[in-house]
Parts: sequence; structure tokens; C-alpha cells
Amino acid sequence: MKNFKLFHFFFLFFLSAACLQAQNGSDKLSAPAFADKIKQTGDAVIVDVRTPEEFAKGHLINAQNINWNGNDFETGIARLDKTKPVFVYCLSGARSAAAAAKMRAEGFRQVYELMGGIMKWRAANLPETTNSRPTAQGINREKYEQLISSEKLILVDFYADWCEPCQKMKPYLEEIGRTMKEKVEVIRINADDNQSLCRELEIDALPVLALYRRSTLLWKNTGYVTREEVYRKLQ
Repeated sequence: MKNFKLFHFFFLFFLSAACLQAQNGSDKLSAPAFADKIKQTGDAVIVDVRTPEEFAKGHLINAQNINWNGNDFETGIARLDKTKPVFVYCLSGARSAAAAAKMRAEGFRQVYELMGGIMKWRAANLPETTNSRPTAQGINREKYEQLISSEKLILVDFYADWCEPCQKMKPYLEEIGRTMKEKVEVIRINADDNQSLCRELEIDALPVLALYRRSTLLWKNTGYVTREEVYRKLQ
């Protein structure tokens, strides 16, 4: 009898763990699935955890901005109904994952995360809006093609001001621009200010480095890459 009870306890424990794991996995949605789930949910609560500056440049329709890195994040989420599903996103998914974990710990019953953040949302050409008046979309495809047609090596850096790996790479990319200017031209393109171009080039994560000569792509890297690796590619 004792062994049966012990077996029953462990069976229920592992069953609960498996259910919890499955539930957490279903909380992370691709951009199309995230959009569909919002449509299926009446009065969906959508939370953009980026900075106000990022939010102003473009966000999901009906989203509210509660900055994960701000001083009032806990105050902001305390105003939300914990019994209703909440949809959370950021630029590429790191901040929203941290915010979602915090919200679950605070008792929110259902928190959905946008995998890959608004970068994947834009890559899927899903709708967004802005708080500010429309601004120029930066570099168009024709201008981009002109930039990469040089006889020199052209190193293009797609970045965002709020992307931590981008900021870590910025100093050595500026160094390359200074010390190797006879051989290499470094062009930095802000993804927030050039959303149309990023969609055309299928830039759906940051940072991205692309190395060209005479319009030919020689090398491309998505994500953080070390100074040493980039210098090797430029030799």
C-alpha cells in the first residue's frame, strides 16, 4: 500500500510537470500565431515592454507601453487584470521573456510571448501603428544598392539603439571605420528608422552584419560577433 501511494505521488508529480511544460511552451508564439491569438481574444491586453522612444517609432495596434527597464514596471503591470490573457513583446524577445516571467510570478494566469519580438512581426508584414507623425523611411532599396556597389569593402551594420549586442559591437565597428577607412567603409543602418528596407532584405533579427564588394555579398552574420572574427573577415 505504501509503495502504491509513493508511485501515485510521483506519477502525479511528473504529470503536473509535463502539463506545465506543455503550457509554457504554448505561451511562446510565432508572429502569425500571436496575431491570430490576439484576434481570437476579446479585448486583448497587449503590452509593449520596450522604451517609450522605441514604442513611438512603431508598435502593435492597441498596445500599451510598460517599459521593462523603467522604474515603474511593477506599478504598470499592477493595473492590469491578472485573470485576463496578456500579450507581451519587445524588439527581439529577450526583454519580453523576462517581463513575462515576472508577470507569471506575480500571478498572471496567461501570458503570451511574441517569439523574436517586433522584428519577426515586421518581417511577417503584420500591421503596426505609431504615436508620432509619419517620418521618412530612411534608405530605400535603390539607395542601398548604390551604397554596396563600391570598389571598397562595404560593411553594413543593421542595429537598434536598444539592442544590447548592437551596443557592444558599436565601439569596434567605429574603430574599423576609422582605422581601415582606406579599405573598408562601415555603414550603420538603424532598423527602427528603416523598417521598409529591413522587410525587403528580410532582416528579422539584430544585430546583422553584411559585407559587400561591388554589390556581391561576401559574408553575413546575425547576432553578436566578436571584434576578432570581423577583423578576420576583412583581411
